[in-house]
Amino acid sequence: MRVKIHHEGTGILITLLAALLVINVLVYLLCRQIPAIYITLLTISTIFYLLVVNFFRSPKRHFKGDAKDIVVSSADGKVVALEEVYEPEFLKCKCIQLSVFMSVFNVHANWFPVNGEVIYSKHHSGRFMAAYLPKSSTENERSTVVIRTPEGQDILMRQVAGAMARRIVTYAEPGNEANIEDHMGFIKFGSRIDLYLPLGSEILVKLGDTTTGGVTPVAHLYPGKEKHA
Repeated sequence: MRVKIHHEGTGILITLLAALLVINVLVYLLCRQIPAIYITLLTISTIFYLLVVNFFRSPKRHFKGDAKDIVVSSADGKVVALEEVYEPEFLKCKCIQLSVFMSVFNVHANWFPVNGEVIYSKHHSGRFMAAYLPKSSTENERSTVVIRTPEGQDILMRQVAGAMARRIVTYAEPGNEANIEDHMGFIKFGSRIDLYLPLGSEILVKLGDTTTGGVTPVAHLYPGKEKHA
């Protein structure tokens, strides 16, 4: 089956392929009398390249069912945080924080969690601690996006860089339409996504659950009960 590659990885994959080809050719020319050396290097290079290709794969996702009042996971990964917190940047109220950690083996494209309109988008410089640590949400390199649903609920989504992730890409800008089947960004290598949901939301996942971006429902909103100002 043909693997679609995310455009964020095209340049990296071309450069990496060229570098690996040069290295393997040089090793072959220098060590052709010792086949085990260049065969081992070729095997390692092939496996490494395929892992990077796997990281940049870009599957097309379709949500099945009625998306009204549903929050869908923005990322592939594991639920690592689910707690009531105060969100100080934009919502400025208590919310339910639901965080999904992405390992290097997960798809790293990020989907919009709800349908609606982007009303806020801001990038923050920061540290590069391990993304599964609680402090990474406020101290690491991160990007915050807020989507307002047609029912008036404000859902905050935060892309958080990890120890290996050195670049967060955010496509969402204020005024853009948000659709759960569309990519809102991409994070290169291990990282996490935080969702901040109204306190009245029904949470559909638990700690340790695995999610599929653009597909797995993680919460059901209750319009009118807990609206963010």
